[in-house]
Amino acid sequence: MTALPPVRGQLTPNRPLADLTWLRVGGPADWLFQPADEEDLSTFLAALDPSIPVFPMGVGSNLIVRDGGLRAVVVRLGRGFNTISVEGNRVTAGAAALDAHVARRAAEAGVDLTFLRTIPGAVGGAVRMNAGCYGSYVADHFVSATAIRRDGRRVTLGAGDLCFRYRQTDLPEGWVITSATLQGDLADPAALDARMADQIARRDASQPTKERSAGSTFRNPAGFSSTGLADDTHELKAWKVIDDAGLRGARLGGAQMSEKHSNFLINTGGATAADLEGLGEEVRKRVFQQSGLTLEWEIMRVGVTAADK
Repeated sequence: MTALPPVRGQLTPNRPLADLTWLRVGGPADWLFQPADEEDLSTFLAALDPSIPVFPMGVGSNLIVRDGGLRAVVVRLGRGFNTISVEGNRVTAGAAALDAHVARRAAEAGVDLTFLRTIPGAVGGAVRMNAGCYGSYVADHFVSATAIRRDGRRVTLGAGDLCFRYRQTDLPEGWVITSATLQGDLADPAALDARMADQIARRDASQPTKERSAGSTFRNPAGFSSTGLADDTHELKAWKVIDDAGLRGARLGGAQMSEKHSNFLINTGGATAADLEGLGEEVRKRVFQQSGLTLEWEIMRVGVTAADK
């Protein structure tokens, strides 16, 4: 295996990734790098052979790693990248700060970022995927982000650099977001806390929150506004077209489309990444046959299959 630059953080070869994902599947990364701080990350990327792929990984809440693993250096930010600070109506959070923690900390300071409360994952992934809930998206609150480029340079990104769209941005491959600043309306902390409690209750009533899932499997077949963001008032719901195709509860191996919410792909126990992705592809095929709609994955699928390892 190719020697890599020295680091102050932790660099682990052939690191299994299944235990780092919410779905608990997937093979090993060639290397897993957990940098000590931003300088450690920058120095490492600057010295790394440009031909070696880099894959930034958050908490694995929206990810299927295929069974053959990832032929890349996986960068996973941890302690040192999870601070949260509030100044006025702006909240700056490290990329590893959990969305729910950011929402709660903001609410305590009277800043409304309550839409983040029920979004699984961390801030870096939320920015990269323009995460959203209850009609609000990161793009609606975004001020700026810091990132380390693939060549090790530190940059500040504005909204124009990321080109926010429904569940995606134009963040270049291999760039690692390290922090982001969001802004929200000022409001009464008690009212914000009550709103988040209601959101949690609604989520738990309708979604399989006790199961191994990765959140919504497919994007809603949405209409789009003139800004390029999803127009919630005109969108179809992925769960509805899955239901109409008779696929609520469909199974393949240890994978199942949830009985509680049919747009949630769950690992019932012992599923492989191939089971999960295979079931998802079967759902896409049958929905297209039923309705002519092509569902697009919201869950990222990365790496190689066991056969291609």
